[in-house]
Amino acid sequence: MTSVQVDKDNTPEEGYERGLGSRQVQMIAIGGAVGVGLFLGAGANIAKAGPSLIFMYALAGVIIFFIMRALGELLLYRPVSGSFAEYSREFLGPFFGYFTGWTYWLMWVVTGMAELTAAAIYVNYWFPSIPQWVTALVFLVILFGVNLISVKLFGELEFWFSMVKVTALIGMIVIGLGVLTFGFSSAGDTASVANLWQFDGFFPKGIGSSLMTLQGVMFAYLAVELVGVTAGESENPEKTLPKAINTLPWRIALFYVGALTVILCVVKWTEFAPGVSPFVEAFARIGIPAGAGIVNFVVLTAALSSCNSGMYSTGRMLRTLADNGEAPKVFSKLSSTKTPAIGITVSMLFMGIGVILNYIVPEKAFGYVTSVATAAGIWTWLMILISHVLYRRAVEAGRLPASSFPAPGGAVCSYIAIAFLLFVTGLIAYDADSRICLYVMAGWAAALAIGWSVLKTRNPQVAERREPALEKIG
Repeated sequence: MTSVQVDKDNTPEEGYERGLGSRQVQMIAIGGAVGVGLFLGAGANIAKAGPSLIFMYALAGVIIFFIMRALGELLLYRPVSGSFAEYSREFLGPFFGYFTGWTYWLMWVVTGMAELTAAAIYVNYWFPSIPQWVTALVFLVILFGVNLISVKLFGELEFWFSMVKVTALIGMIVIGLGVLTFGFSSAGDTASVANLWQFDGFFPKGIGSSLMTLQGVMFAYLAVELVGVTAGESENPEKTLPKAINTLPWRIALFYVGALTVILCVVKWTEFAPGVSPFVEAFARIGIPAGAGIVNFVVLTAALSSCNSGMYSTGRMLRTLADNGEAPKVFSKLSSTKTPAIGITVSMLFMGIGVILNYIVPEKAFGYVTSVATAAGIWTWLMILISHVLYRRAVEAGRLPASSFPAPGGAVCSYIAIAFLLFVTGLIAYDADSRICLYVMAGWAAALAIGWSVLKTRNPQVAERREPALEKIG
């Protein structure tokens, strides 16, 4: 437990229940690294890049590890719920904290809309007569109830969602290795490691085409930073957070690089097409009758897991913003179960727009929504990295205490990651289909700038830098 006493005013970072145990934080971290971007998005990216997609996931995975180690160093310096906004506020100034908090909220609301729509489509696989909006609404209400009850229930549900995803992926890898090694199933005759280079080489469409998949690859990694949002409610952040972050490389190696390598060895890359899950396709080729249904269930849990995480994080981010005078004060109140119920409710209502849009939005809009989420995610990651660079400078100058979990390479790895994210942003601007998200983000930035000017006029104190309250963990 923290050494801070909970008071009736619910001042910043007080009042939360530290109800997430090591088991749950570990699985939230694993679940964050395995999502719909891998299960569905990989199909279109394989068609664009062929086997070289494996390398793109590995490259992006290294950058994600740099980001998470930078975040880990900040989290152990000062563990706070809603961490990215707090660190942006501390190291870059109040406006950046305000902008990051609201942008991360937008990311999860938009992602929640997309995932609810996706979940409804997956249920349609078994029950085509049920209207999609009905399924989306049912899932929205169930997850809303779970998040209102307690953080422990959220953690438990996320644990089992992640368990399904992880078990299924490991099962797919084992079956694929069995096909490669023993040659059983209808895919056994053509399964070979040589499939990785036999059909027009490892980079069949050229390096440029492979690089263009990076924006989709980065979308697949969205939510790995969710561990940072759990910091204020972890039972023992000094132990659970470093462990969750340090296991990220093997999770990426196994679930992304490993799973894709096995699948592309079992089935040649030319067999995959956009809009079809490569996992469903591979199971169909192997000849497992229930394979498509099993994978469909797994992808459904991935979508619900993402939406569940979105409700959790949006409520916490709104409370952080309210505590700093950057959102209506009502969002700072906690319910009797120590959850930010009003913030979760408002976020749920915005996600509900996704239910309404099930009728209206054409198929291409789903891609637009995910690109907006990616752009918001890149902003969040950049804020983490820049805050880390500034924190390291402050430590070296003796102005701040050193973290118990320093990032390897110091600020150097953060500079590399910043350059990579700016490069991916350039790729998004170059691509006509995804470029629209930058226009959306420009409009969002303008709206937030107007909001900030109104806030400063009403409450000049909101723009003042404040010394952070260091929370002792023990």
